[in-house]
Amino acid sequence: MSSYQRLRASALELFATRGFQATGIRDLAAGAGISLATLYHYMDSKEDLLVRLMRESLGRLNADARTVLAEAASPVERLAGLTVMHVFAHGLRRTETLVVDRELRALKEESRQAVVALRDEYEAMWARQLADGTADGTLLVPDVRVTRLALLAMCTGVAYWYSEKGELDLDEVAVVHADLVLAQVGARRGSRPVRLADLDLPPVSWFRELAVREERQPAP
Repeated sequence: MSSYQRLRASALELFATRGFQATGIRDLAAGAGISLATLYHYMDSKEDLLVRLMRESLGRLNADARTVLAEAASPVERLAGLTVMHVFAHGLRRTETLVVDRELRALKEESRQAVVALRDEYEAMWARQLADGTADGTLLVPDVRVTRLALLAMCTGVAYWYSEKGELDLDEVAVVHADLVLAQVGARRGSRPVRLADLDLPPVSWFRELAVREERQPAP
């Protein structure tokens, strides 16, 4: 594991458990097992590191979403695929997703705007499926914005409560969430309600592999 990978893992854990404000520069260096000089090779400030971690996380989420959308042919399939992908991302990469979810408030306005732009890009993909499905009659959505917010809040919640010690494994949790989302938006083919198993999507294992694949980290 490279110095940056150690720093990334340590910083995410510290920010997720202690919070950004309660984590000091020396905590970051000690957690990664690197010197302060090496630490500053990867960041100009603590906020700079947080922004980088958030941009990496949201950038990957957006890339994964685009990969999923390319595998689906209809708004119903794309919405279900986004749901399964989102659950795996928040169940398997929970530390980084918790940091993105909780610590946005810690950023200064300019940095916050850059991160929010990436978040908005992701949420727009969900909104587009809801709007398209409403337009073609395959979804029943009374309000696209409220529905988007409600569905994302439900699926993001996995990062807070999912445990490998629970009765269901994450594959099963992802399927349940997809079926819940489809039911909540009245997804149908003709007059018939549909579930995840009815759709022409890659197997759940494909989504898991997408969530855990290793990515080459960019140079500082």
